[in-house]
Amino acid sequence: MDFDVCVIGSGAGGGPIAFSLAQAGYRVVVLEKGPWFTEADFYKDELACCRRSVYSPDLRDEFHVIEQRGKDANWIATPTHESGRDFWNGNCVGGSTNFMSGFFHRLKPKDFRLLSEFGPIDGANIVDWPIGYQQLEAYYVKVEHEVGVSGRVVNHPNQEPRSTADFPFPPTTEHPVAGWFDETCRQIGLHAVPVPRAILPQPAMNRQACQYSGYCGSYGCSTGAKGSSRAALLNRARATGRCEIRAHAQVYHLDSDRHGRVVAARYYDWADKPRSVDARIFVVACQAIETCRLLLLSTGQRHPQGLANNTGQVGRNLIFSAGGAGTGHFLYANMEKKKAEAFKLLGPFANRCLQDWYFIDDKKLGKVKGGTIEFLFRHPNPISRANRLKRGPDGLLWGEPFKQKLKASFTGARYFRFETFCDWLPNDNCHVTLDPASKDRWATPVARVRVGYHDHDLKIGRFLTNKGRYVLDAMGADKVTWGLSGAPPTNLVAGGCRFGHDPNTSVLDSNCRAHDVDNLYVTDGSFMPTGGSVPYTWTIYANAFRVADKIVEQLGGERSQAA
Repeated sequence: MDFDVCVIGSGAGGGPIAFSLAQAGYRVVVLEKGPWFTEADFYKDELACCRRSVYSPDLRDEFHVIEQRGKDANWIATPTHESGRDFWNGNCVGGSTNFMSGFFHRLKPKDFRLLSEFGPIDGANIVDWPIGYQQLEAYYVKVEHEVGVSGRVVNHPNQEPRSTADFPFPPTTEHPVAGWFDETCRQIGLHAVPVPRAILPQPAMNRQACQYSGYCGSYGCSTGAKGSSRAALLNRARATGRCEIRAHAQVYHLDSDRHGRVVAARYYDWADKPRSVDARIFVVACQAIETCRLLLLSTGQRHPQGLANNTGQVGRNLIFSAGGAGTGHFLYANMEKKKAEAFKLLGPFANRCLQDWYFIDDKKLGKVKGGTIEFLFRHPNPISRANRLKRGPDGLLWGEPFKQKLKASFTGARYFRFETFCDWLPNDNCHVTLDPASKDRWATPVARVRVGYHDHDLKIGRFLTNKGRYVLDAMGADKVTWGLSGAPPTNLVAGGCRFGHDPNTSVLDSNCRAHDVDNLYVTDGSFMPTGGSVPYTWTIYANAFRVADKIVEQLGGERSQAA
């Protein structure tokens, strides 16, 4: 036997497994399709990061086929190499955690009981989770310490229960706008919440502190301050001598024996040479879409429809994050000089959100689940900003008019914005299958993703967006622009292998082990039956640590560190 545990994928779902099992004395191999970047490879170059496929595959080689509903209600399938819409979120050791903004929010206890608390919604496949908040709370705390979460706990109406008084690290440096935001909220009766961040404000765990460059989300961290799976967990797992990380390992099939157990992972190495590795236990954490794809590809004698798919549940109930966004335009010319100068400060974070409407009691909507409103500065990417300014009322702008528009945007104003997060309700028109015709550069069928949303998502998103606009107006914004769409954000995806008690309606049991494969676990966001109204990363990390403990138990408990 090559290894005790084989982990496929190295992001928030894979890192805790590799770290915990290596710490417990077991031999672990991590197979990651992308390269192995380090802090030295991450720099604040918009061309490299955001305008080209540097940290994700070239869409001509590896793509998805996306189905969206057309005007005539038919579903229209478009390959992403034609649309340019990229559903990859960072293919490298550490996965997309290298490029996250690190907004870390816990789910609330009611998020685990969405059906019981708020009742069914026609056309939505809402279910309660098979575990509760208390079963995950200790692991949220573990993430705070092992990954490194900074922040400050304050009491507010929807604060979730905590077993610890505060975060292990103080908040990152805050921009003056945070104080203005707090004062505005006090005046209008709202409760400003400091946002916990998976970013170190001071050196710790062989990582450096944040240097506040102003470029965080979508960018890799050159100091290691950001709590990526690579920087926080995999480097330490490898240091035990019991964890091997194989980059450029594209897994294309999981082999199963006549009893249905997984016996080997087949993959292509950096030279496209087929290889395989065997292990006692296999953990899939490829990101929701690709995890579903791998399981569907992995047919076998006992799994003719794909691994763990004997009841046809793999790929169903895919979820994204619903919501909207808005931007407040703050013109320096209309502000007090001292306040304008402070507003120009670059680097420090705003770190504020509102959860006053996480649960809504409204005359029109009734008592329903609401969401989170995150406030932040607009991303400083100059190329993207300039590109959005290139048109005027009569078409493309050229010469002096364009120069003056750029000058006004870059030097005459600051843009403070909000993003709303609410539940994307699972439904029958949001799922993953294998495309019958399209294949990647290894001649493997690609994932076909239908991205249908539920109309209820837009109702909640519109409610929250209006509240965000109200706050920006109260702060004195000269103009507020906003938008709302049913299109999914490609960086927030979960579901597709939901966990539950019933094999007929779920893929995994309550410990994220496949119902019909006793040595297969899934630990990325695929396990989530509903997503809550916050970014998923902290919950994925926490659940993966929880599942790691279950795997250690299955293997016989902790070994001697010398084993």
